[in-house]
Amino acid sequence: MTDSVLDRGPFLHGTKAELALGDLLMPRHESNYEAQRISNYIYFTATLEAAKWGAELAQGAGRERIYLVEPQGAFENDPNVTDKKFPGNPTRSYRSKEPLKVVAELATWERHPEEMIAKMQAGLAQLKAEGRAEIID
Repeated sequence: MTDSVLDRGPFLHGTKAELALGDLLMPRHESNYEAQRISNYIYFTATLEAAKWGAELAQGAGRERIYLVEPQGAFENDPNVTDKKFPGNPTRSYRSKEPLKVVAELATWERHPEEMIAKMQAGLAQLKAEGRAEIID
């Protein structure tokens, strides 16, 4: 790696999908967060906090999971977080048009309290109801 790399990781991906070691997470698949939406990117983070939110807020009935992933190509700052909410990218949130390789699953991690998750879900539902839930994709 060169010094021009945005972040050296390790990188995480939170989801409810059951994946195997070696699986590739690909862009151009249905979004974890909006039914019927095909995402142009695959999203990931270098912080456990952001990965936890990814797993907890993902749609579906599966078990919440956090995977250790390796980008298989170039990636960029996630403008949905860095431009809209946290300038400078303190959440170390990224996206790529290249696959992410699953290299491990975190066996244990502590969820956010149910009240906090419910509050976040309510806030996201409010943004959607107001037509302000735009995703830069």
